[in-house]
Amino acid sequence: MLLSKAQIKLITGLHQKKYRNKTGLFLAEGPKVVRELLNSGLQLHSLLTTDDISKWPNGTLQVSDTELKKLSALKNPGTTLGIFYIPDPVEARVDGLVLALDAVRDPGNLGTLIRLADWYGISSIVCSEDTADCFNPKVVQATMGSIARVRLHYLNLREFLNHCPNPVYGGYMDSDSVYSTTLSENAVLVLGNEGQGISDEVSQVIDHRISIPRFGENGTTESLNVATAGAILINEFRRPTGR
Repeated sequence: MLLSKAQIKLITGLHQKKYRNKTGLFLAEGPKVVRELLNSGLQLHSLLTTDDISKWPNGTLQVSDTELKKLSALKNPGTTLGIFYIPDPVEARVDGLVLALDAVRDPGNLGTLIRLADWYGISSIVCSEDTADCFNPKVVQATMGSIARVRLHYLNLREFLNHCPNPVYGGYMDSDSVYSTTLSENAVLVLGNEGQGISDEVSQVIDHRISIPRFGENGTTESLNVATAGAILINEFRRPTGR
């Protein structure tokens, strides 16, 4: 079926953060991601697919490959595009392990970190206000559905950490090895910007600086990708005590 101009305007507008904020809606693409969000209970606004619509909820619109490609925010669109309501905000939790992101701007990195948080049972991520928007279509795609189970909170990160009752650990290039550091189960782990690391402002409220030692002998690797570093550090926090 042909989409109306209003439907096309709504969908393409959701590629931009200001329209997502204005409408309270976001895009999810690909059948796996859309199915994950549906199964997780996120409220659906509308659904478009090139597949058999009988596989999807009532009211799903069938569109052509050409139409879907024009609407997609991705280079390689899937067969399904869902529009979902952004969940209502909730207060950031401080119990257990909390991940904090300081100006992580790459959508792929952010999406992978959200997926990691879901895997390791981290339900809250606190973000500086200049961190990438978690409802950017590329971020949503990279989460592979984990965006439905992990809540992100955008706030003044320094202020949040300054008032946090639990120890705050920060990932740095050259600091105490994470493998020789005693890690608390109730803690905040801060990861910094892809190029600049943790900002000076946020560094002022870090209690413990930790790093991942480099074992390569040639020493030419500049740094680890922030999502890769995050996976290694989070894994150490989840390692059973008494190691």
